[in-house]
This record gives sequence, structure tokens and C-alpha cells, in this order.
Amino acid sequence: MRRALWPHEGAEDLDEEVERFFSGAGKEPAAVLLAVDGSGAAVGMIELSIRAYAEGCRSEGVAYVEGWYVEPGARGLGAGRALMRAAEDWGRAQGCEEIASDAEIENEASARAHAALGFEDAGVIRCFRKELQR
Repeated sequence: MRRALWPHEGAEDLDEEVERFFSGAGKEPAAVLLAVDGSGAAVGMIELSIRAYAEGCRSEGVAYVEGWYVEPGARGLGAGRALMRAAEDWGRAQGCEEIASDAEIENEASARAHAALGFEDAGVIRCFRKELQR
């Protein structure tokens, strides 16, 4: 599911992150929740962290959705909603007052899904990066 969510990331890097998570060596994500169907097959996942700050939030220590994915065949059946509700419960259990997320600007499906679950648009930002030469 991570490969489908982040197709431009290297599969090897994504797999190494999973290995670090399960070995306890990774700092993020802090939690991974799965949605399973009636047969027990995983049909969705949500990766969570606690960020000191999130755009548009008023509190410090914000539960943050780092990744949210539902298999295409399971979309529209409640798996995404169940994952987000479980993520909200997780955030409350961590002492968070808010939960935040982001999506690529062209990802209209994600924007609609977030809006359907009560998220407010916190604005659009462009992020920049530059490698520092040694």
C-alpha cells in the first residue's frame, strides 16, 4: 500500500522504513493502523505521527496523518472513514487537541475525502528545498 501511495519513492527505501518501524528503530511513523475486510485482508492503512506544529492548527503537539491509503476496490465502503476515526482516537489518546493532514495540490480525491470527514482547508503552500553544499 505504501508503494501505491508514494509511487515516486524508491521501493527499497519504503521497505526499509517498514523494517525500521517494526524493529522499533524508526522515529516515524509513531503509529500505523490497518483496515481489514471481512476475510482479514488489509484494505487500507493510515500512518500517524505527532508534529510540534501543523499549518492552520492552534495547538502544539498535533496528531498528523503522514499517509492514508485505501485500496481502490475498497474505496467508498467506509474503510477510509474508519481509519480516520481510529486516527482521531489515537490522537486523543496521545493528548492531542487537533489532527492535521496534507495532500498534493492536484489530489482532488484526497481533498474531497478530507472535507467529507470534517477537515477544514488550512491553506495551500508551496514548499521549497535546496541542498547545502559542503
